[in-house]
Amino acid sequence: MKVLKSIATLFAAGALMATAATVAHAQDKGQIGIAMPTQSSLRWISDGNELKTALESKGYTVDLQFAEDDIPNQLAQIENMVTKGVKALVIGSIDGTTLSAVLQQAADAGIKVVAYDVDLDNPQIPQIEQSDKDMAKLVLEQAVKDKGEAFVGGAVYVAGFAPLDRRYGVWKEFVEKHKLTEKAVWGVVNDTVPASVADQTKAILRANPDISVIFTPWDEFAKGVKLAIDELGLSQQVKIYGVDISTADIQLITEPDSAWVATAATNAAVVGEVSARAVSLAIAGQFPGRSVLLQPTLITRDDLINNNIGTIEELQQKFPAFQKSDAASAEWIPAAKQ
Repeated sequence: MKVLKSIATLFAAGALMATAATVAHAQDKGQIGIAMPTQSSLRWISDGNELKTALESKGYTVDLQFAEDDIPNQLAQIENMVTKGVKALVIGSIDGTTLSAVLQQAADAGIKVVAYDVDLDNPQIPQIEQSDKDMAKLVLEQAVKDKGEAFVGGAVYVAGFAPLDRRYGVWKEFVEKHKLTEKAVWGVVNDTVPASVADQTKAILRANPDISVIFTPWDEFAKGVKLAIDELGLSQQVKIYGVDISTADIQLITEPDSAWVATAATNAAVVGEVSARAVSLAIAGQFPGRSVLLQPTLITRDDLINNNIGTIEELQQKFPAFQKSDAASAEWIPAAKQ
């Protein structure tokens, strides 16, 4: 299924020109190509730019390109990077299965490939992952702590996106383990995710007034659910447990009487730094591992309010666990500036 323009922090919304960004360095270690799937997702934009910054800090030049969810366009971009002779490729994609041939071409040319938040189905390609299962587990454990066993809930979910599939899988495990009642599953990925999900959620809640918890494995889903709950005046009855965070999300979570009470997330700056270290290891011939996991942080509404946190920057300052990761480390790789 094609991810449209609003696929926002799985992966977050904004707008950039789809152009290459190349920065020269006095001690150039070579060029790295970064191929990201969309220029309309704040999450992809943020992660791509953070990775670019981290790689530049280690002496590489960077060719960062966004494909606007257009697989032929992304294939052409990668082919061009291979032709230019980049030292390594970092690939994010909406459909990793279509890239096998071009990535084999890259491997044959001696180019190292690192996957970001996409399974390229190749055991030789390191896969940088936000630990989607752990993110879901953290917030759902909080939901059980808050609501007890056997609560009635629902989930917003669209199949076919690897992070969503992994997160929803944990929800299904919790349904069975904690004897939860799953009343409904709904969701849509389109150009207006929050508005569309809000309309769906209103219909679901009217038909199922006993729902007390809604699991939203993507913050764009959470925004839509919150719109619906606010409009129906149900913020005391229905609580949102989500995944991902941004400054805009923090504002929504800390609003008076907000139904969004917990989320779990990784830090885009940390994602970039870990990805850059994985690339450096790969170029040096040191395999960083098939799966390079970034552990998430649980963030509750109470945490944000009690610590007077209103932005991602303040969250980084006051939550040390959100600030760094030791994944893909090596003594010879320069540490990130804190």
